[in-house]
Amino acid sequence: MEPDELQAIADRVVALAQPGEELEVVVAWSNETEARAHQGEVEHFVAAESAGVGVRIVRDHRQGLSWAGVLDEAALAECVAEARDNAGFGTPDEHAGLARPDGVEVVGIPLHDERLRSVTPEEKIAIAVELERRLLAADPRMVGVESADYADAVIATAIASTTGIRRASVETSAYIGTWALASSEDDVTTGFGYSVGRTIQDLDVGAAVDEAVDRCVSMFGATKAPSRRTTVVFDPYVCSQFLGIVAELVSGEAVLRGRSPFAGRVGERVAAPGVTLYDDPLDVRAPTASDVDDEGLACRRVDLVEGGRLGGFLHNAYSARASGSASTGSAQRPSHRSAPGVGPRSLRLAPGSGALADVVERVGDGLLVREVSGLHSGVNPVSGDLSVGVEGRVIRGGELAEAVREVTIASTIPRMLLEMTDVGADLTRFPWESAGVTVAIGDVVVSGT
Repeated sequence: MEPDELQAIADRVVALAQPGEELEVVVAWSNETEARAHQGEVEHFVAAESAGVGVRIVRDHRQGLSWAGVLDEAALAECVAEARDNAGFGTPDEHAGLARPDGVEVVGIPLHDERLRSVTPEEKIAIAVELERRLLAADPRMVGVESADYADAVIATAIASTTGIRRASVETSAYIGTWALASSEDDVTTGFGYSVGRTIQDLDVGAAVDEAVDRCVSMFGATKAPSRRTTVVFDPYVCSQFLGIVAELVSGEAVLRGRSPFAGRVGERVAAPGVTLYDDPLDVRAPTASDVDDEGLACRRVDLVEGGRLGGFLHNAYSARASGSASTGSAQRPSHRSAPGVGPRSLRLAPGSGALADVVERVGDGLLVREVSGLHSGVNPVSGDLSVGVEGRVIRGGELAEAVREVTIASTIPRMLLEMTDVGADLTRFPWESAGVTVAIGDVVVSGT
């Protein structure tokens, strides 16, 4: 379905609103493909089309939600009736309400590549098969491929409300990813690689293979590292995960729930002077970029930390209203079935200089972290305390030395931001809402032997 068709459906649903209530509708359609190769053949292939509608009604400060998986007129009317009924049982909340146009104009960015619609199933399967083949041929120590996957999607969405919101959009995405195994005489290691784009022509099989092979073979012979306080270096992948945790703590939603160590600290120094952190949803190169948030407001750049000082928080309409602020166009919802939450679209640090090797050389001695386990469960959202398992490489004399695993690092998120001593320029985008660069963080506790 095309965006204008979905918009017409959304308009019809909004027309069902009754006096005294606010009504918002999200209509979504998608066509998605998944393919997996194994031993040179297709192991799994699914192509599925789906559609759905979600309705949110606010009346007398009570909110009700409902959704349906079909778009016929009877289902739409029933969905509205259920949302209205659910609102009657909702808990009163003085801040409940829908987003309203805020005067920020939508800056259209190209998120749709028409070429994806003409890619055949055979071509999609072929790229997954090629990914597996090249992985196994890249190095004699590569002995297996747990997964060699291709996925794509065409997603169209329309949103409309009685408060004056009316937006429709369509985007495409394509992805290849692999999880591979390598073996030496006395060790077995694993590693991943990936590539993302708007269509199949954007995907780089060679880059995905190189990443997976490097992550595998660089970990041969890994042992525990000695316990100490030292500088740790996060590669772009780990940095992106770290920033994802930071994003949760600078959410207006987290502040309202009392689950952020940064609450009440706008304007204060919360990071090293050289640290600038911002969300740029309009970066078309980001796989999760968007020009409209999930309440229909224009996306915009949001400066969170500027020169080490906290500039503000990410907000949707509700968190902004409850905190006496304004929405930053940061509403997110997992699907049309959900009420909007808060989150970034393309979070990143302002780049410094050099690539990973340059940051390692400047650090001199420390620990390069390339993989983290238990990151979300290892972070206290109130205090920001962090304790997680890691693996990577020892840094000695400005160069990478032996591989290490079964090591734990401990600090706090606020302290790590304040101790961020170096930032690289190797911006790397991932298939989620935070990009990464190589960063160095001082005075971290490493527990090993």
